Amino acid sequence: MTDQNAAVPARREVLEALLTAEPLRLRRRSISLGVHPDDADDVAQTIALRAWRSVDTVASSEPKSLCAWIDVIARTTAADLFRLRSRRPEEQLSVSLSAAHDVLSAVDDRVRLRQAVDAIHDLPDTLRDPFVLSVMEGRSAAETAAMLGINPSAVRQRLTRARSMLRAELRTEGGESGV
Repeated sequence: MTDQNAAVPARREVLEALLTAEPLRLRRRSISLGVHPDDADDVAQTIALRAWRSVDTVASSEPKSLCAWIDVIARTTAADLFRLRSRRPEEQLSVSLSAAHDVLSAVDDRVRLRQAVDAIHDLPDTLRDPFVLSVMEGRSAAETAAMLGINPSAVRQRLTRARSMLRAELRTEGGESGV
């Protein structure tokens, strides 16, 4: 076995000792190079993988030499990430903006729905019952009238009053509705 071949296991042992002695070192180095903390673990793993795969190309198994070599790999890996991200910045921005917009829309929809449900609940029974039967359950004025024991014209009149009250209530709460 030549000296070069004998040095490879020694380099691997030194590299393994460096990586296991301080497991968060590569993560901290990634962050110090400007990598976002959310990406730092992935970058640290990539650095360790690249180092492990090419440890046999290092000239020396001295810990100081390996540390300097690992630092070069760290800078290269961080630069690769930045290069990759700079190729598609508008994609990431549009995705994050649309995701934020979707969340805001969903929250806004839930607030409006809660306001509408509360406004319907606050209607007097004489207006809420015809509104629920006609509008929410889709029953005709004649069916609603028969169920409530009133005239169909009274159902239509109560629906008009209920809608007016709901519009007024929802406008005062800051919402617009097509009730």
